[in-house]
Amino acid sequence: MTENRTLWLQTAIVSAVKAGAAILAVYDSADMGVEKKADNSPLTRADRCAHTIIKADIGGLGIPMLSEEGRDIPFSQRKQWPRMWIVDPLDGTKEFIKRNGEFTVNIALVEGGIPTMGVIYVPVSDTLYFADHGLGAFKIGSWREAEIGVKNPGSIGNPTSLVGKAVRMPLPQDEKRRFTIMGSRSHATPELDAYVANMRHQHGEVDFISSGSSLKICLVAEGRADIYPRLGPTMEWDTAAGHAIAAASGAIVVRHDDGQPLVYNKANLLNPWFIVKRP
Repeated sequence: MTENRTLWLQTAIVSAVKAGAAILAVYDSADMGVEKKADNSPLTRADRCAHTIIKADIGGLGIPMLSEEGRDIPFSQRKQWPRMWIVDPLDGTKEFIKRNGEFTVNIALVEGGIPTMGVIYVPVSDTLYFADHGLGAFKIGSWREAEIGVKNPGSIGNPTSLVGKAVRMPLPQDEKRRFTIMGSRSHATPELDAYVANMRHQHGEVDFISSGSSLKICLVAEGRADIYPRLGPTMEWDTAAGHAIAAASGAIVVRHDDGQPLVYNKANLLNPWFIVKRP
C-alpha cells in the first residue's frame, strides 16, 4: 500500500470504530431521538452523532465526502471528483430502532466510480471488516478481544499490521453447506420471493438468511452465503463499502438487469437492482 492509502485506511478504520462507540451510547440510552425524514424513513440521534465524527475524521484528508446528508451536492460538481468517500454513518436505522443489533457503520473510498477501499464496523458484535483492492479483504471477529486500540483507536498504527490479527476472506468453506441466499430483513419484495423460488428450482434445497444493513454483503464476502440479490431500492451509500469488501474478497457485484458492474457517483444516486455473488 502507498503511504496515502495506508493513511486513508487507518483513518477510516479509526473513524468507524469511534462512530460505532457513539452509536452504542445512543443504542443503550432510553431516548434514541427518532425523527422522520422527508421520505418518511427514520433518523436518530445516533445517525447524527456518527456522521459528525466521521466527517471530522476523514474531512482532513483532502477527499470530498458524499453521504445522505450531502445528497444535494450537484452532479456537475461531483463528477469532477477523481475520488470520494461515500459514507453511511448508520446503515440499518430500522434495525437500530428495533434493537436487533443488525446495523453497521459504512465508509468507502470510490475512485473513478469504483469502490476500491471499504470499512464496515458492526458495533453490537464488535466486528470489523476492512478491505483495499491492493491488500485484500479481512475480518476481525472482535476488535476489543484483539486488543487493538481499545483505549486509543488512533494507536492502531499501519493497517497492514491488522492483517496478522485478522482472517482473510473468503473464509474456509464448509463443503456440507447448502446453497445460501441472503435477503433483506426489512425490505422483502415479491420479486425476491420469485428469485428464491427460481434458485430452489436450480439448486434444490437452499438456505435463506434474512439480515439487516450491509451485513448481507459481508456474509457473501465471507463465503458464508453464495448470493445476495437486491431486488429493491438502495442508495450508493448503502452499498459502496460492502461492494469494496466483497470485490476484494473475490465476489462479484453486478447489475441485475444487464450483468454490468455496479458503478458509483452517478447523476442519480439510486442504485439499480443488483446481485452480489461468489464466482
